[in-house]
Amino acid sequence: MDQSLRDLYRNFLKDTIRKTIDFRLTDQNRGIAPPPIEQPYPVDATRIDLVPYGKWTDIRAIELTTALFNRKSRRLYRNEPLSLDELSFLLWATQGIRAHINSGHAYRTVPSAGCRHALETYLCVVNIHGLQRGVYRYLPVEHQLLLERVAEDIGEKVVAAVFGQPYPGKAAVTFVWVAIPYRMEWRYDIAAYKVIALDAGHVAQNLYLACESMGAGTCAIAAYDQEAMDTLLGVDGTDEFAIYCASVGKARD
Repeated sequence: MDQSLRDLYRNFLKDTIRKTIDFRLTDQNRGIAPPPIEQPYPVDATRIDLVPYGKWTDIRAIELTTALFNRKSRRLYRNEPLSLDELSFLLWATQGIRAHINSGHAYRTVPSAGCRHALETYLCVVNIHGLQRGVYRYLPVEHQLLLERVAEDIGEKVVAAVFGQPYPGKAAVTFVWVAIPYRMEWRYDIAAYKVIALDAGHVAQNLYLACESMGAGTCAIAAYDQEAMDTLLGVDGTDEFAIYCASVGKARD
């Protein structure tokens, strides 16, 4: 590898960039209102209610130490659906809102730099009881699913978008987290990008532990075709783009 490129990309992992920013000039400190905590949607869009916190019936209690010990990437899944109960729990565990602060901030089940939460959760649903195959978006404010579009061949399309890795096609659902950079740029300017990546890691770990608690398996996916995945989700690739994925299904082992 070229040494100058190596130094450049290693510097992305450091926090020295913070020293170069005049934070008085960020949109936050200029008095500009924060962007909303959820992307807008059409008023006539199809929305599906999810099971609220504490009302799940398919989720069993498990010791945290057991979940941590058993946690691993699982790529083999049984050919059976997840329930809407289980999906509701996974969405709450990864991006659920615990308390609203204002239109631009909310406390969630995962940490985020500056409480900015720059991620949106998209779902490529293959086998969820009661849901059509297709692309959905999680609405954390309403704790609902928004149907983006029906796609019977969604499993094949996800596999193509992850360079042919087969296991998302056998999973019940693939989570795809999309970054909305301006939510973080509003506060941190060009220091935003490292912490967006860190936030994605927090979310994925919550998904791993939540899956272990309900007998499901997940495998995080960092290798995907950026343009193909953005097109599949219907995001513009500039102000919204895929940053991380994870397949989920009933574990075979």
